[in-house]
Amino acid sequence: MSITAAAVLFAVIWFMTFLIVLPLRLTTQGDTGEVVPGTHKSAPENPQIGKRAKITTIIAAVLWVIIGGIIISGVISVRDIDWFNQMSPISE
Repeated sequence: MSITAAAVLFAVIWFMTFLIVLPLRLTTQGDTGEVVPGTHKSAPENPQIGKRAKITTIIAAVLWVIIGGIIISGVISVRDIDWFNQMSPISE
């Protein structure tokens, strides 16, 4: 795996994890009953983006090591997920 592929893999895992972590334990302005004028009731009361980004980075790093290890070791390859036999056979 090249450095670029590793960086892209980490970025994809990080953003997917971030989108999962964002709504967890979220308190909205409607829940607290203190809606700021001009905002929606479903707007977060305290989004804690920094804390969520740190949690996301830790989770994404663990997942990246696991997935990267699987890719580098060759346990799963592109040929393993070629369900429709579209890839040319390996010539030896």
